[in-house]
Amino acid sequence: MEQQAISQGSLPNPPVAEHGKSSLGPVLCWAVVFADIGSSIYYTPGILYSSVGGLAGFFVLLTMVVFILLTLKYAEVSARFPEGGGVVSVAAQGIHTWAGAVGGMFILVSYFLTAAISCLSSLQYLAVVFPAILPHVLWITIGVLILLGLLNWVGVSESAKVSMIAAIISFGSDLLVLWTVFTNISPSELITLFTDVFRTQALTPSSILVGFAGAFLAFSGLESISQLSPVMKAPRKKVISLALLLVVLTIGFTSPLLTTLSTLLQPEAAHHEVLSTQLVSLLGGHWGNTLLQTEVAISASLILAFASNTAIIGAYHVFLALSRMDFLPPFILKRNSFRGTPHYSIALSVGIPILVLLIVNGQINLLGDLYAFGLLGAFSLTCLGLDMIRFRELKKGTHTVASLASSPPSEKSIGPAHTHLQPVSGSLNGHQSANGTVTASSATLDASQLQRALRTATWKRIDFVIGVLTTVLVMLAWFVGLFSKPLGAAFGGSVVLIGVLIAVVNSMHRGRTLVLPARLQGRVPDSTLVVLLDGEKLNEQIINSALHAIEQQPVVFLYLSKHMIERNPRPFEILDPYLEDSSARETLSKAEQIARKQKVTRRFVYLPYTSAQIAQVWRFVQPRDVVIPAELLTRAEDINPDRIRYELTPHGKIAHLLKRW
Repeated sequence: MEQQAISQGSLPNPPVAEHGKSSLGPVLCWAVVFADIGSSIYYTPGILYSSVGGLAGFFVLLTMVVFILLTLKYAEVSARFPEGGGVVSVAAQGIHTWAGAVGGMFILVSYFLTAAISCLSSLQYLAVVFPAILPHVLWITIGVLILLGLLNWVGVSESAKVSMIAAIISFGSDLLVLWTVFTNISPSELITLFTDVFRTQALTPSSILVGFAGAFLAFSGLESISQLSPVMKAPRKKVISLALLLVVLTIGFTSPLLTTLSTLLQPEAAHHEVLSTQLVSLLGGHWGNTLLQTEVAISASLILAFASNTAIIGAYHVFLALSRMDFLPPFILKRNSFRGTPHYSIALSVGIPILVLLIVNGQINLLGDLYAFGLLGAFSLTCLGLDMIRFRELKKGTHTVASLASSPPSEKSIGPAHTHLQPVSGSLNGHQSANGTVTASSATLDASQLQRALRTATWKRIDFVIGVLTTVLVMLAWFVGLFSKPLGAAFGGSVVLIGVLIAVVNSMHRGRTLVLPARLQGRVPDSTLVVLLDGEKLNEQIINSALHAIEQQPVVFLYLSKHMIERNPRPFEILDPYLEDSSARETLSKAEQIARKQKVTRRFVYLPYTSAQIAQVWRFVQPRDVVIPAELLTRAEDINPDRIRYELTPHGKIAHLLKRW
């Protein structure tokens, strides 16, 4: 890990407790993500076959390329936002706070359908072993969802170690089925079978687009990695990279092959309303024996139940985050006195999937049609938000330090993305060319350092271009899904619209503007630094004083918080100190409202309170004026202004520290 001095943007860690022994390494992260994505193989072949026929496996393989590109972006999202949140965080930071609300609605739609389709599919696979439950599978599914809701209400959290056992059993079952088929069928027979499909089913531009969009169903669950950031071991970037490499290898080997074999070798079953929901188990039984068929059915049922529970957990944590962001009513945050769990958000996370199951009458293909809208919408906003963040960094010509936002205290990281101060070329004692390339004098940088800087800048541009290409492909799939799956667009669009309307009404009712502290990417010339302290009675006077003294100069609001999150995070919990700091959100909301009226450029920074923090930010931003309570001057001794101007207010004395850099 590259360590930087304060002149290059290194700041103390956020006020979050250590993760302790519950932190997840790459294998456990893989297990949780695979338990979500890996479950998709059990219902994707039948659903995809209903729309593209025998080409289902081909389209899964085709979409696999975009899936790999998508994992690269989710790896960066997970590293940049260690507080979790996924699409909510990256869309809010990269695009707009309201984009975060829309992203939250998208991922909720995806979670609702994941809970419904995974739980239903779990019972349909169990019907291979117990056929008597098949006529009652819808009502049993609803009962299982209620049971999962009760377990979450009691507080029985999902264990990553148990997920690992389920993931290993499921992956082993997939490999055993593939081995059984390949030992009974020669490669030449498989090639002939595959080529026959292309002779009977012509590929047209429209069929390619429809198949490409539909095949994303095989990779639902990738968003889980971004929700695990708060519980990952350090260094997070390494854990994320290894975990996603394992995900790509395991999913890439099993999903396309199992989809191809289960549909091409069982066309009659793939056409059948019931048997199409049990294809992988039937494949093992046909080419193996009853024992293998039973084992696959049980392991599939187990991992699908885990995926359903994961969706419920993810959904109620998104509900909590959106409520903390003032987009949803505050009652969602209420916890019961019995177990301290958020019973309202859990009830919504279970009740809505049950309602969806009743509406579609347990038809799994119809659930598949509804799925794409929320899943691809969340993917699209995540990609677009990250592209916007990268674009702003490239535009300013900054050099982002790798993994600064996701390292432990021992690595001198700065913590959450919204507290990230990035280095500027000036801190390298060099200068920046028009195209963003950093150059330097020979006294500061030798030839090898300059080459390294140039390679880094070049790679960032290449990475940005690849990221934009990924966004275009994902958004293309989403737009195709809007027209090819109109019911999905109608359902998902209605849920998102209702959610946004609730968010608008709730925001207006609370009467405050959500402010999300963002990244500072270097000095802010001719600016005013406004220091706001947790619990300080002069905060509002300081805001008014600073904005009254300027015309159109930019303002940086620095909020120093004493808020501390003491508890260890849980999987899928969005652990953002700022969202849980109501005092900070209230103060910065007032600053935003006043600054907006004056039409001044403003930026917001949220950091833990330390005695050296003010001077560190002052040296980094290099403002012409620092507005601060006079009593704090003794704690800002490292600031060296040209002169100090005092201002008396009814609540106390305010100091202006003036400096010409």
